[in-house]
Amino acid sequence: MSTRQAGELRFGYGTNGFGSHRLDDALAVIAGLGYDGVALTVDHPHLDPYDDDLPARTASVGRRLEELGLAVVIETGARYVMDPWNKHEPTLVSATGRERRVDLLCRAVRIGADLGAEAVSFWSGTAPSGTDTEEAWHRLLSGVEPVLEEAARLDVTCAFEPEPGMFIDTVAGVLELRRRLGHPERLRVTIDVGHCVCNETRTVAECIHAAGPLLSNVQIDDMLPGVHEHLELGHGDVDFPATLGALLDVGYAGLASLELPRHGHAAPEVAARSLEVLRAALSEAQRDRTPDDRTAESSRTPA
Repeated sequence: MSTRQAGELRFGYGTNGFGSHRLDDALAVIAGLGYDGVALTVDHPHLDPYDDDLPARTASVGRRLEELGLAVVIETGARYVMDPWNKHEPTLVSATGRERRVDLLCRAVRIGADLGAEAVSFWSGTAPSGTDTEEAWHRLLSGVEPVLEEAARLDVTCAFEPEPGMFIDTVAGVLELRRRLGHPERLRVTIDVGHCVCNETRTVAECIHAAGPLLSNVQIDDMLPGVHEHLELGHGDVDFPATLGALLDVGYAGLASLELPRHGHAAPEVAARSLEVLRAALSEAQRDRTPDDRTAESSRTPA
């Protein structure tokens, strides 16, 4: 169980990095290592959003989270949960089948409501080759709107993730999506810090400041410029003291969760090493800041 004090950054671990573990076992390991929460991917290995007995299974997971003292965010990036042949399909910008993605996201929102999730995170998907930009925007907007309606009905926060190679691939793109939707309160921002290194023109810290108070979910991994591969911390170009410092600057209070889906073969060891790196980086970031610095920075508004 975590002993982290209120007001400090809280670290979580993504269950997609524990794909070889039963969910109850994964949660026990994550809590036992000292993490504060989990980023729970709704997928068939753990919490299947299409399970015939989903309400009972969700209630069981909720009891386990409470027992272990773990906070939770819901992730929706399962690779083959809808189509066994095509990864991530259909998406919000696919030519056909978009209603199936909307249904999945609404299921995720309901699961999030039942678990008291801090956020439900999702992304746009990749537009098929030759898709007109405005047509892709139309598809995306028409898909996001019913998800936000369900989120409003159930008092759930959604957080939109820019993903390299997808239609919305930068923080600026998420802010444009919010603008086109009329700046809905229920739609906020997910940042994967590795993605910032991979394909943003700004630094990780600058991306975090651009999102500012809209930031509601953070994914942690390492990455190299131009290469969308989630690396263990210390194997890429992410400056973790600067990254965590920026989260302190903007007053981020959500979970910052490891996103290492390809490291399940050594999940407990990777999770333990990762938490050591993050705690050391947080200590360094805190040494470089005073309470006055954090107060001044937290008043910044999104770019």
